[in-house]
Order: sequence, then structure tokens, then C-alpha cells
Amino acid sequence: MITARLAMGMVLAFGLLLNVADAESYTPGEKIDGDFKSLAGPFIEQHCLDCHGETDPEANLSLHDLGPVDEINAATWKAVWAQVTLKEMPPEEMPQPETIQRLRFSDWIVGELSRVMRDKGGFHAHRDPNKANFVDHDLLFGPLPEGIKLVPTSSPARIWRVTPEEHITRLNELINKESPYDPAKPGLRTHGDAVPTNHGGELKLYFGTDRIIKWQGGTVAYATAVKSVPAVLSSARDHGLENYPDFYTVNSAEATQIMSVAQDIIRYMAEGPLSIANPEQITDDPNTYKMEGDIRGLPTSLVYSTKIMRPLTPVYELMHEDGVDDERLRSAVNYLFESLTFRPPSQTEADAYLAIVKQSIEKLGKEGGAVLGLSSIFLDRDALFRPELAESGQPDQHGRVMLQDWELGLAVNHAFRYIKPDEQLREAIVSGQMRTREDVKREVERILNDDSIRKPRILQFFRDYFDYDLGGYICKDSRALAATGASNRGAAHYRAMFDATASTDRLIELILKEDQNVFKELLTTDKVVATKTDNTYFGRKNSEEERRASVLAARKAAAAIEAKEKAEQTELENEIKTLKESIQAAPKSERDLKRELGRKERALAALKKRLVANKRQRNNVNHNVTETKLTGPKIFARVSRRSFGRGSMKPERVLATVPEGQRLGILTHPSWLVSHSDAMDNHAIRRGKWIQERLLGGGIPDVPITVDAMLPDEPNTTLRERMRVTRDTYCWTCHQKMDPLGLPFEMYNHAGLYRETELGKPVDTTGEIIDSGDPELDGEVSNAIEMIQKLAESERVEQVFVRHAFRFWMGRNETLNDGLVLRDAYRAYKDNGGSMNALLVSLLTSDAFLYRTRSDSTLTRAN
Repeated sequence: MITARLAMGMVLAFGLLLNVADAESYTPGEKIDGDFKSLAGPFIEQHCLDCHGETDPEANLSLHDLGPVDEINAATWKAVWAQVTLKEMPPEEMPQPETIQRLRFSDWIVGELSRVMRDKGGFHAHRDPNKANFVDHDLLFGPLPEGIKLVPTSSPARIWRVTPEEHITRLNELINKESPYDPAKPGLRTHGDAVPTNHGGELKLYFGTDRIIKWQGGTVAYATAVKSVPAVLSSARDHGLENYPDFYTVNSAEATQIMSVAQDIIRYMAEGPLSIANPEQITDDPNTYKMEGDIRGLPTSLVYSTKIMRPLTPVYELMHEDGVDDERLRSAVNYLFESLTFRPPSQTEADAYLAIVKQSIEKLGKEGGAVLGLSSIFLDRDALFRPELAESGQPDQHGRVMLQDWELGLAVNHAFRYIKPDEQLREAIVSGQMRTREDVKREVERILNDDSIRKPRILQFFRDYFDYDLGGYICKDSRALAATGASNRGAAHYRAMFDATASTDRLIELILKEDQNVFKELLTTDKVVATKTDNTYFGRKNSEEERRASVLAARKAAAAIEAKEKAEQTELENEIKTLKESIQAAPKSERDLKRELGRKERALAALKKRLVANKRQRNNVNHNVTETKLTGPKIFARVSRRSFGRGSMKPERVLATVPEGQRLGILTHPSWLVSHSDAMDNHAIRRGKWIQERLLGGGIPDVPITVDAMLPDEPNTTLRERMRVTRDTYCWTCHQKMDPLGLPFEMYNHAGLYRETELGKPVDTTGEIIDSGDPELDGEVSNAIEMIQKLAESERVEQVFVRHAFRFWMGRNETLNDGLVLRDAYRAYKDNGGSMNALLVSLLTSDAFLYRTRSDSTLTRAN
């Protein structure tokens, strides 16, 4: 007789045979034929149940009764997907599924989770840029197993929600004039740059700062008084790239805010400061306006000049000329539409908005009606989203349609800029010269070779990739910050971190200008753009013995100086006393003696003043740090708007060389180190995760909800010692990919200062690269510098960098079908000496950038 278990085994074996037959051919992106019984169940039976069976399962996870995907078991299936796709399961010592079998199983889970969760928040993990490394690196850059058949790549037809920087820059163009590019000051903020954050790190749009000639109160009170609007579409800046086509939209609350912002902007376009200030506040002689009482931080504390600095547009003309006619209304509509969408309106669009404005004017009068009616343009779809729908054009044999005209031109423009296309690109679009790959290459190369064209999107990629712009947002514990050697007074540290971000921005731009071995230079440069504060942050944290020695030496020096100064003071006092006695005794020489007495008394007053200043200076010495001396040529960095706080009108920084043996590349700069820390200490796990994902191309599964991911609270124990808990068997599988990569950065404290001791003991900076995918990389390292040097020489690391560039500029994750695009881009980068420009030309002329596939394609579902 055939037992039930034997029968089940025969069924599973038959299913596996069918599965093997099906696996002989696999096309990425095609819908997977099969269900739980025929595909997923046999896979789990063969590869998972030995460890995750009914009895004593690993990690307390049993899969023996895991059925088809549903909303209840979706979390388990998501974990299975991550483990199988990353080759964490089955364990390496167990028999492994064939590559195609693994790929089909993974695709099936994605398809089922997407189907089941469609009305329950959806399944999006496979579209998360931080999980794009789940696609096997060796399959992308190496040979494919027999049976995998690729199809020509494309991206899905879609719309991108504009980025916060892009949206607020569009609005800024309506109300503020920016300085033209000055080749003599290449680091200075000019037209085309993204609107910067204020000194508190907030991204806001300020009205009329270039006309403010007087204010009451300090910089903070001034900033509070200036009218501004927030970046409505902003979101919390997190680590990594952002998927704007898939993950971001505009909700009703944001739409309401945008309408309010729009009305403020239109009124300012028409009236300038009169829309936000009283008439008496607008004068070229600020003394004519009396500021009475404590009005700091209030709009009435400002004085504006009469000089008109904002753009005077058709909106201004409409509001200032008497009466209303269709010509002026249409001119205002057309101007606003193109300013906000970057393309001219169609006749239908123009007529529709003209009707809205006229109807509003009829009901509310000219001023109120024009403001309300024109505000509606700010909510146009193309003012908030950039469409790539490819609705015109004929699909090729693979169902792909090439972008054309405005869609293609704006895609190229978006690759580099936040402002509308320049005249040459606009003319190319209008004249029908943005329809071919050659057209795109021509414009891309022109833009890249023109240094006067600002390209902030390139810089934004490096910000998103390296994550060095978060330091000012890491809220530090005051006591912990003081212990690092950095200042914990007020906002000093946070200002230093925002300055550090701007400095790193400028350094990246300098390396991009050279355009040789760009990625390696970023990892290994010994240069830094620095402020005076960076003498501390790039300094060395003193040990307790060094701190005491510094204090003692300072006291001795101070005592010697004080004794000398006291002696000088005593001598002057005696001389003054003698002169006074002489004046009384010899009246005839009173004039000369009084003159001499006055000189001595002035010298004594100056000496006393100097004594106070020297004492204050001695008290301000930071004995916790041996400062470095960063010197070099002065350099500009675009950190702020003109007339706002300190601004950036002067070359207030230097291009310096960092201390040898202590720093190497951006990963050792305080901007990066602090961005990957927390309130109290370093964050070796986060730093290691960054190295694993951004440099090695590895993937880390999400932390299971059953895990309490907390280190012990042991203030007198080093971070490395507290991280012993991650070596538990259940945790170490993932943590071995992170901890040994992050711990070498313990040579710096959580304010980014170099250190050699921690809690009175020599700091342990050893680490290890484990299972990187490149055997030449694997092995122990003595510190972060040695590890960075190894990584910077790796071909795999460069290829992973190219993968991230692909995600940023394509707006989606790579698939196996993109392997040719990635290999071509990497080859272009290497063949041109590590040129970022060559890499971009390759990516932006690739099929992934040029072609779209509509929603009825299976390829779209995969992408």
C-alpha cells in the first residue's frame, strides 16, 4: 500500500519535476505561471522545512503549515521573500535551489503579495530603492545562466511627483531674482541653485530678503520676521534615495496649503513688499520709519528698500493696469502655467484656466478674483507631477514607446535642474528636435559641458547616496556632546553641521569639475572645504591624561603671563602715583606732567582691559581637543540667500588638507560621521549597513518585529562592548554583514573628532569585510582608513555606485533586464577615466531612460 506520506512525497516530487521543466526558461518581468501547490509549496518543502519545520523551528518560525499568500500571513511571506532573494535561505551549507528556480519563486511571492495587498496599503518593498540590492549583482554584471532570456528594457509609463527642492524652486522663480553665474566665484549661490535651508535647517521660501535694509533684533528675530512659506511637499529626510514616481503623491491637506501659498505668491508678484508690509516700511531712508517697542520677530520690525528686485511679469501688468481684457488675462495664465509646469499650455488648457479666472473676477472683483483664479494653476497636475505617459507614438515589437518632445525634453531637464529648460533646450523641443537618442545625447552633452548651467540634481544624487546632509538634524544630548570636545552651547553644533554639509557639497563639486576617478576621489580625497570651526571637528580628541596636561600647562602659562602683566600694572600704578605727587610739588611743569599722566592712565586702562580679555580667552580654551590647523586658499560655498544672516557673499572657507593618517575621503568627514550617529554615541550598525548596501551591494532584511533592537544601557562601557548582544546566533546572521564594517569608524567619536582612546582605554578600530561577493575584498582591516582604501580599489564597489546612479536617474530600481544598461554605463565610466559625465551620458541615452511601456505590459508590472 502507498502511505499518505509517500503519496505526498510523490506529488511533491512530480511538482518539482514540473518546476524544473518550467525553470528551463525564465524572462524577468513576465508573469509567473504556477500557484502555491505547484510552485511555492514544493520549493518550501525542499529548501525550507529542514530548518523551519513543525518541530523546534529555527528562529521560532515554522513554515510547515504556511499556505497560499493572504493578508494574514503576508508578513511571513515578505520575510521569506527577503531571505530567499538575498540568498540567506537556504543556509549556504544546505543544498541550494537553481538560480532560475530561486528567481521564479521570488517573482511569484512579489506577484502574490502585490495582488493580496492591493487594497490594504499595497506591497512596495521591491520598489524601495534601499532594497534594490535584492537583485543579484553577479547576474547584472556577469554571465547569465542558460535559460534566462532578457527582453529590451524600458521604464513604466508613470508620473513623478516633483521633489520638495524642485517645487519650492519653481515658486522661488516667481518672486525672487537670483544673481547670474559669476565664473570668478564658482561657489557662490546663483540662479539655478536649489533654494537652501535656513540656519535652522528648514527648507522655506522667503519673500523679499534682497530688499530688506534694516531689521530689529538678531538673526533669529530677523528670520522670524521675514515672511516665508514652507516646502509643502517636503517629507522627513531619511537615509537613502527617494522613489518619487511610486511612493509620493499630493493629498488634500497639501493641496489646501498649496492654494494658500499660491495666493501669497500672486499677491507678492503684483505688489511686492506692500503685500506683506505697511507703506511706511518701504523707504530708502530707514531712519524715516520708527521702530517702537519690542517688535523683534514681527513683520513690523523690517524696512524694505523701494528698489524693485522681483521679476515683473504679466501677472504684475494684469494687476497694475486698469480694467481687464482677455489679452492680459491670457498672457498672465500662459506665463504662470509655463513657470509652474515648464511647458506652454495647450489651447484647451489655456482656455480652461482663462474661464476660471474670468469667472472668479466676475464674482470677487478684479484683484480678489484674479488671485483666486490664477491660484488654481498651482494645482495643475503638471505643476505637481512630471508625466511620462508616452501617450503618443507607436509601440515597438516589445510594447515600448519612446518619449518625445516635451515629455522627453523635460525628462532631460529634470535630470539636471530644478528650473525650467533654457532657451536652447526649449527651442529643441518646440522645433521637433527632441525625438531621437541622438537628440538626447546632444542636449545632455551640451548641458554637462556648460559650467554656467547649474546642475543641482547631480549634487542631490550625491547627498542622497552618501547621506552626509543629516548631521544638523541629529539631536544631540548636551552632556554627551560636551564629552566629545565639540561645543554644546546653544545651536553652535547644529550650525557647524549645516555648514559642514555645505562644505561637503562644495568639495563634491570641485571633484566633479575635474571629472576624473570621481567615485574613488570621493572615497580617498585628502582635501576638505572647511570653516574655522572645523579646526575643532577635524582635530583630535585628547585623552584624559592629555586633557589634564593641557589644563596644567595652560595654568602655568597663564600664571606667568598674569605675573608679568601684574608687574606691568604695578609699575604703571607707581608711575602714575609719582606723577601725581610731582604735579602737586612742581606747579610750573604741571602741563607736561599732566600730559604724561594722561598717557600713563590710558596705558593702565588698556592694560586692565587686556587683562580681562586674556582671562576670558584662557577660559575659552578647549582642553578636550588638540585642534588641527586647516589652511589653504579661500573658497566660496553656497550656503544661504543674500542678506539672510551671515550669507555666503565672501569666500569664508578654505580648501585644506586633512591630517595625514587620521582622515581619508568623505566617509571620515564630520558631515558623514555625525549623519550616521545618534543622540548619545556612534551608530556602528548604521554605518556598517551603509557600507554593506551602498558600497558592497549587499542587502539586509528588515528587523523582525519580534526583535527588541536595543543595546544595553551601560554608560561606562564602550559601544563595541555593548554590541556583544548582536552576536547572538539569531542576530549575527545579519549583523555580521554590518557590525564589522561599522566598528572601524570607532576611531572617531559621534561628533566626528578623531580619537585614540575611549573611556580611558585604547580605542579598538579593527573590523572585517565578510562575504562581500569579491574574495579580494574579504578579510580583516585595522581601521576605517585601511577599509576605505581597499573598497576604493574594488571594481564591484564601483559597479554598486553605478547601480545607485541608475536608480536615481531612472526613478526606479534596476531589474535583470537592465543588465546591459548597467554594464554599458560602467564601461563608459571606466573607459573615460572615471568620468561622471560619461556615466550620465550613457544612462540618459539608454533604453531605460528613453522608452516607456504602458500599463498593459508585463514588464511594467516587474518594474
